[in-house]
Amino acid sequence: MKNGNSKVKVARLSIASNTLLIIMKLTVGIISGSVSIISEAIHSGMDLIAAVIAYVSVKLSDNPPDKGHPYGHGKIENISGVIEALLIFIAAALIIIEAVKKLTGEGGKLEVIGLGAVVMFISALVNFYVSRKLYKVAKQTKSIALEADALHLKTDVYTSLGVAVGLALIYFTGITWLDPIVAIMVALMIVYESFRLLRKAFTPLIDTCWSKEEECALVEKLNEMGVHYHDLRTRTAGNYKFLDLHIEIPKEQSVGEAHQYCDFIEDELCKSFENLSVITHVEPK
Repeated sequence: MKNGNSKVKVARLSIASNTLLIIMKLTVGIISGSVSIISEAIHSGMDLIAAVIAYVSVKLSDNPPDKGHPYGHGKIENISGVIEALLIFIAAALIIIEAVKKLTGEGGKLEVIGLGAVVMFISALVNFYVSRKLYKVAKQTKSIALEADALHLKTDVYTSLGVAVGLALIYFTGITWLDPIVAIMVALMIVYESFRLLRKAFTPLIDTCWSKEEECALVEKLNEMGVHYHDLRTRTAGNYKFLDLHIEIPKEQSVGEAHQYCDFIEDELCKSFENLSVITHVEPK
């Protein structure tokens, strides 16, 4: 319950910060005529949608298993991560469209460049702070939805700094085409980050096994306990882990002894791996 509360609290913080930044960026972008600032407002708009999705998913994913969902609701977080990655792709496409219009002469003249640069630096600082909070809680709770939200804001930090630098260069050089060029560079960075996120969020939806490091730790723990096993299978769903394996037990042992031994194995594994569900199948040897 404590982990669930911390996830919900930090998700609310992300919603609040993104709402504030959208208002700031859109206002200054319209006043200055900067397509890169407007593109950042669009990016923050996508971040806000992603933050709302993350908020809903972390609330639902921690619901206990029920009759219709006997394995729990963990994959809601993975679905959230996939949706958030697709939103980043859409944001990148919108940014590129606006930038191309600017390069072909359809945009207006840049004004109030200094104010635009200041707003971008403020945005970078705010998103840096919030993304650090999100990453911290995501790591503690193994939440893919919060990690996805943190990635949104992490890209916003770099892109906001990029826009600020671009506006500073325009201010000192007077070369206005730097604005859409920076916007396109922002979009390409967003595409790269969204692809990484999409791959990480999508693979658990097709029941991909644990990471190599996690499976090595699992095998090491089983060997440490002296367990004879085969047909080991792993998968994840959000921040929940699932494991099933066949345990080899001397055929002279009673059903009660075998059951007690399996309970011992499950208890020890659950101590080593958080949010783990274990299914064992006994085989005589």
